[in-house]
Amino acid sequence: MLRAAALRPINVTILVIGVVFAVIATWWLLPLTLATYASLVFLAARDPIFQRKVLGGNATPIAPAADTQSRDISPERRARWLPRGETRQKVEAALAVYRKVIAAIEDSDDVTRAVLDDAVPRLHAAADRLVDVAEGREKAAEVASELSQSSETPAATTRRENLRELQERIRIADTEISGTSEELLDLRAKVVRISIDANNPARAKDLNASLDGLNARLEALSEVMAQEEESP
Repeated sequence: MLRAAALRPINVTILVIGVVFAVIATWWLLPLTLATYASLVFLAARDPIFQRKVLGGNATPIAPAADTQSRDISPERRARWLPRGETRQKVEAALAVYRKVIAAIEDSDDVTRAVLDDAVPRLHAAADRLVDVAEGREKAAEVASELSQSSETPAATTRRENLRELQERIRIADTEISGTSEELLDLRAKVVRISIDANNPARAKDLNASLDGLNARLEALSEVMAQEEESP
């Protein structure tokens, strides 16, 4: 992992640029560059996403919420397994934007691709987690439909409470699924800006931060939806 992190294109690029500026400009940039390079190598070696990319199946999976078999299937194919309806349409639309973002990165120049090296696995993880949320949402909707049709029994109060909670989770899932498509559109615009200004590391950092936030929300929501499926 240390060797892979040390030879990572973005890390080597920063090291080379820093050394060149230290030679032609001022010597104090050299220790600063070395310290920055060492920090980047250390952080990359501990990054689970980078570990999975380098080590493959031996590393911690990006999205533990889904089984290994489903991760071998494209998110578009998994989306086609969803029941026909509005949720499936929204997911398929979001995945279409996701593919455009991937294509924008792959079609960019070498420098931009090196800067966005971390973004691609994050995008793949977000697409898989989006489908996870949609699957959980559809299962929760199925349970909610069954609860709403239950006859009056001594346990009716508990069922109504469960139904209200399920409906709230479904509402949150619907909001997140709709918002993901919009967020992916924003990410595509950020990729274009990075390709124009690839020497600005702040833009790539902002893109990765947005992807991390999106992944965190989708993962947390998919876990909540899974818990709801196991509820009585």
